[in-house]
Amino acid sequence: MVRLSDTIRHTRTADGGVLLDLHHGQMFSLNPVGADILELVERGYDEPRIAEEICRKYAADSETVRAHVFEFLESLQKHHILLPALPVGVP
Repeated sequence: MVRLSDTIRHTRTADGGVLLDLHHGQMFSLNPVGADILELVERGYDEPRIAEEICRKYAADSETVRAHVFEFLESLQKHHILLPALPVGVP
């Protein structure tokens, strides 16, 4: 499981969303699917559940969606937007 970094600020837009990394001074834009994935991460969904929700919402092929969700989450981790989830009980 992953969580959004404390140094990230984000907002939803008509086109998807925008992320600002306060620590690295970078901005990222998200398409609507990327914004949905980020929202599901914030709800605490794991990767399989995120893929399932995206498949349902967009009526897309599950294998393709799983691959794209994995790739997207990996990219967010590479850019320090997502971090490993904290163990239960750790603030």
